[in-house]
Amino acid sequence: METNTLYTHKELVEKSRLGDRIAQYDLYIQYVDAMYNVSMRIVKIKEDAEDLVQDSFIEAFKNLSSFRHESTFGSWLKRIVVNKSINHLKLKRIPVVPFENEIYGIKDDEITEAPEMDIQKVIKGVKLLPVGFQQIINLYLIEGYDHVEIGEILGIATSTSKSQYHRAKKKLIEIIDGL
Repeated sequence: METNTLYTHKELVEKSRLGDRIAQYDLYIQYVDAMYNVSMRIVKIKEDAEDLVQDSFIEAFKNLSSFRHESTFGSWLKRIVVNKSINHLKLKRIPVVPFENEIYGIKDDEITEAPEMDIQKVIKGVKLLPVGFQQIINLYLIEGYDHVEIGEILGIATSTSKSQYHRAKKKLIEIIDGL
């Protein structure tokens, strides 16, 4: 199937909303790789990420009538992928936050200065974090969600998201220093 680059992004979404399969395919081609990467960072299993992305596109195309162009199609789709990926982990009973959900009174203005690091060490360090810490780091630093959104996605308080992020960041620095 050949993609059609003559349409604007908004036109592709509108044509997809009307059931145009070529427009849907164009949107799929534009976003599939990025959405796969988002899901992989969360679920860590290739086949699960592939399935979740496919399910996310199906859900997105079925529910395009609820898309109001208040955000980009990509950010709307990404939210679907993130939610499906988190729900997948919950169904598999994989913790999405560390065991301790206590709030440690960390203030927003406390900034931990991270030393310059080799990117490969950072990637390796993130993989060595507990799963819950990986979730917070990925959602906040990589996916760009704020703590309010992370709280909504994970079903935790905003303050818990903040404290878990600070703890995850400190743990990541410890791990990297040990590499």
